[in-house]
Amino acid sequence: MAVPKRRKSRSKRDSRRANHKISAPAYNDCSNCGAPKLPHRICGECGWYKDRYVLEVVEVEV
Repeated sequence: MAVPKRRKSRSKRDSRRANHKISAPAYNDCSNCGAPKLPHRICGECGWYKDRYVLEVVEVEV
């Protein structure tokens, strides 16, 4: 098994970890109703996915 011969400095370690940040999730607009939705997911507002209705959306009363 490979083992490092020399210890990595703090600056080398931290510059490598500089790209480990969390990015915000991407949102797309629904092509049917225009509501924001996650890509490759059914629209929660109208049930539309890939140019057809997939899910019947039911209104919830509080």
